[in-house]
Amino acid sequence: MPVLPELAQIQFQGFNRFVHEKLLQELGDFPTIKDTDKEVEFRSISERYQLGQPSVEEKDVAYQCVTYSSDPYVPVQLTRGEDEVVQEEDVRTGSIPWMNSKGTFIINGVARVLASQILRSPGIYYNRESDQNGVFTYTSTVISDRGGRFKSEMDRKNNIWVRISKKKKISISILLIAMGLNKADILQNVCYPKIFLDMLERQEGAVESTEDAIAELYKHLYSATDADISFSESIFKELQKRFFQHRFELGQIGRRNLNMKLTSDIPETEHFLLPQDVLAVADHLIEISYGIGNLDDIDHLKNRRVRSVADSPQEQLKLALNRLENSIRQNLSRAVRRKRVIMPRGLVTPAPVIATFREFSGSHPLSQFLDQTNPLSEMVHKRRLSSVGPGGLTRRTASFQARDIHFSHYGRIRPIETSEGMNAGLISSLAIQAGISHSGSLHSPYLKVSKSYEKEQLIDSSPNEDDYYRIATENLLISQWRTGARELILVRYRQEFISVLWEQVDFRSIHPLHYFSIGASLIPFIEHNDANCALMGSTMQRQAVPLINPERCFVGTGLESQVASDSGNVVVSGQEGQIRYSDGNIIELLSTNEITNNNLVLHVIRNKLRIYERSNSNTCIHQKSTVLPGDLLRCGEVLADGAATVRGESALGRNILVAYMPWEGYNFEDAVLISERLIYEDISTSFHVERHEVEVCITNQGPERVTKQIPQLDDHILRHLDDDGLVESGSWVEAGDALVGKLTPQEGADSSRAPEGRLLQAIFGIQLVDARESCLKVPIGGRGRVTDVRWVYPEDDTSDDSEVIHIYILQKRKIQIGDKIAGRHGNKGIVSKILPRQDMPYLQNGTPVDMILSPLGVPSRMNVGQIFECLLGLAGEFSETHYRIVPFDERYEREASRKLVFSELCKASVSTCNPWVFEPDNPGKSRLIDGRTGNPFAQPITTGKAYMMKLIHQVDDKIHARSSGPYALVTQQPLKGRSRRGGQRVGEMEVWALEGFGVSYTLQEMLTTKSDHIQARYKVLSAIMTGKPVHKPNTVPESFRLLVRELRCMGLSLEYDFITEEALERHSETI
Repeated sequence: MPVLPELAQIQFQGFNRFVHEKLLQELGDFPTIKDTDKEVEFRSISERYQLGQPSVEEKDVAYQCVTYSSDPYVPVQLTRGEDEVVQEEDVRTGSIPWMNSKGTFIINGVARVLASQILRSPGIYYNRESDQNGVFTYTSTVISDRGGRFKSEMDRKNNIWVRISKKKKISISILLIAMGLNKADILQNVCYPKIFLDMLERQEGAVESTEDAIAELYKHLYSATDADISFSESIFKELQKRFFQHRFELGQIGRRNLNMKLTSDIPETEHFLLPQDVLAVADHLIEISYGIGNLDDIDHLKNRRVRSVADSPQEQLKLALNRLENSIRQNLSRAVRRKRVIMPRGLVTPAPVIATFREFSGSHPLSQFLDQTNPLSEMVHKRRLSSVGPGGLTRRTASFQARDIHFSHYGRIRPIETSEGMNAGLISSLAIQAGISHSGSLHSPYLKVSKSYEKEQLIDSSPNEDDYYRIATENLLISQWRTGARELILVRYRQEFISVLWEQVDFRSIHPLHYFSIGASLIPFIEHNDANCALMGSTMQRQAVPLINPERCFVGTGLESQVASDSGNVVVSGQEGQIRYSDGNIIELLSTNEITNNNLVLHVIRNKLRIYERSNSNTCIHQKSTVLPGDLLRCGEVLADGAATVRGESALGRNILVAYMPWEGYNFEDAVLISERLIYEDISTSFHVERHEVEVCITNQGPERVTKQIPQLDDHILRHLDDDGLVESGSWVEAGDALVGKLTPQEGADSSRAPEGRLLQAIFGIQLVDARESCLKVPIGGRGRVTDVRWVYPEDDTSDDSEVIHIYILQKRKIQIGDKIAGRHGNKGIVSKILPRQDMPYLQNGTPVDMILSPLGVPSRMNVGQIFECLLGLAGEFSETHYRIVPFDERYEREASRKLVFSELCKASVSTCNPWVFEPDNPGKSRLIDGRTGNPFAQPITTGKAYMMKLIHQVDDKIHARSSGPYALVTQQPLKGRSRRGGQRVGEMEVWALEGFGVSYTLQEMLTTKSDHIQARYKVLSAIMTGKPVHKPNTVPESFRLLVRELRCMGLSLEYDFITEEALERHSETI
């Protein structure tokens, strides 16, 4: 079987193509610049450009919170006067973000990734549309390289029109005459001259010359059909800029597709639409209208192209160089006008290029915040395909056909693994063998069928080529095909499934994982699961948090090691050698290199490990050495494991002993019971690193000060601060403790002028400070160990950016009630109860069960693969065996999965002398004993070892309570959201529920005092502080006042009537 490709190669290949091809191409297109008098000429020599090494090491970029970038240096020549005095100098043109060894970009210390975008390929497409009356019209659409469209259509009277917009159209003859053709040229170069002659006769007298056609086209473009516009040079230039350059620039890919569709022989170097192209488009449109030819399938991958990592930076570089050109022109004209000494370096400023790439990296939809929950989520994010973004679809207007799977997706795009919600079908993943060609098309490798294994060749096939070959899709063994055991083979041919003889098969799939993505290829027995459960299983594997003590799965698919190594989280030896030194921070490898005179030169390679670093998802990145001093290693062996990896394999969870049974209703509706062993033995415990930051600014009253002397706070809160006002690394902090002591200056006269200020000064002699405390404190639920303190300075010393202090706190989170756990088959649940070990059901050998799952979650969701996994995992635990099962093992024989599981259970039962492991009467089940009573349960229960993961959705990040907090300034109601310390909204349904229970006082308190009744709010606070009873408010809240004012706008006046208790008199007041 061919070796699987490197999973992150699309990122590296795309950026490599940008550096070696696209960058030189854009620099070569940079024009020669002259001043207005043409005395000074500025020219760049792009062929000799150089890229400087990044100024900061890759491992130190995130620590210093800077951008990992490279500076391009281009030689430029400045020619002056008639003497042609040439002055040459290397100038720095800007700064380009540089890809690191993991295939990501570090922008301001944050890891980001460039997602690939799949778009309509430039070229021509023929379609059939219907109007409001149901009349069909045949149309042709030419999509330019910039995204503009040139659309033409043919009506029932054989008139061909060109669409300027949705509501405006002109005759194609006007466009052709505006492009320089006359009527004779049109009739001589078309295949159907009679149709064009009739059309020209019906439009006789409309336009005669090229100038009139340009003016007419200009009128329709600017909706000025009633104006009297004549031809001028400015009109011609404006038309070239807004119409022809935007809609007629095809590019190399568009030219190739257009030549292929129209059978033209125009050179691919001609990137613009020519008059003969427009004539050929019209001829083919006529043929399509008369039933000659086929319409295009716009969802076919042959009509799509991928904008990879090479294309997005190229577009930004083109934009940046345009800005740089304008800047050089301005500097050159200013220097010539003021008669200054002109130097090449003085004309070029790197600011336009730096600003363009900074804007692109921070705000472009394709420059995305890297998902670093675990190594798998990183890898999947790098291979993601997006249909949304600039020039693509939108979430609200995308049709069902655009979201649906297509026949051409086979082996290229995984149909199951996609986002849920509004992004369904718009965000997808590449198949595990798929690649991206230089032209942007998705290709997939196949093996060419031959009579012998030795002659089979690996061939890359594009979506356009798939329709012409018979590609076998069955998962049966090739040996069975060759021996003639099966007479007919199921193949894909011209977007249909047909059965042919073995001799008629052209290509076959490489392996059963051919059309799977990375996430789905890690699910064992996936063929026994429903597609929706496979989707959820793929998604939830990316949400698994790395555990403190991860474990290799007993049942896997064999791709765990490649996912771990390609993610870059494990340290791999680059050369052969011997371990010289190893500890928790560094590994030194003593390597030998042979030189020409047969002498061996020893040198030491130092690999620094990442210790308790924070990821983008607040998970912990920690590498642990797996070698000892003296070990001999070969090239490619693992030196250290990373987060969620064990011995070089991906390990996202733990093998847990589970039982499928009901238990007192506590596992109803996907609830899960767990044993306290998972807590005490740190089986499902994870590390999380939270980053808290505070800015040190310069205010109008002066600069803010970082100090330990904070008079407004108690010494207990400031106990962890050092003399500089920063928390000491290694301190254990609780909620409310100060992390950074900071004072913000304010006007001291206001505080000393207040009466209470003068009173404190007179009685106690307290000197009021002229600054308020603005310390950074530990938020609620943020307790932990301080691992690092960083003071981040701005990159540019001349900028006005504030200094930032980062505090990193390491948290150790044990599993608790409310946490979300899941398996690899879409079987997810919330921990509902934690039971003592002695109360859990236990096996016949006395081992208590660790987790109880609901048996009703299997048949309704049709994910039977979890049953096969847990039973085979039980056999693996007793026999100390790790199984690697390739999906679709039914190609060996029918019921192959069930036979494998039962045979391994039987072997484990015999080898360990435990007959209850496999009981022939109840295969896969055994008798469990109730830990509370000691009696066995009435029915045998399915028990096994399942691979369970702890997900990022944890109760510590979601639970929230509010007793008092901030209120909105406009509505005077509590804010909403956990981050704002908001409250819970009592809406209509909640009011109905409270009314149903008859809790009138609670309901009134919810709608008044706890909402927007300002006066009652202060009275309740005063009553609580003084110990007096809380009285019922006699005024109305703010929301009722708003209702009254809205009724007044409608002409209704409301008054408040009440009767006094003393005189029993009736009074009325205006609300």
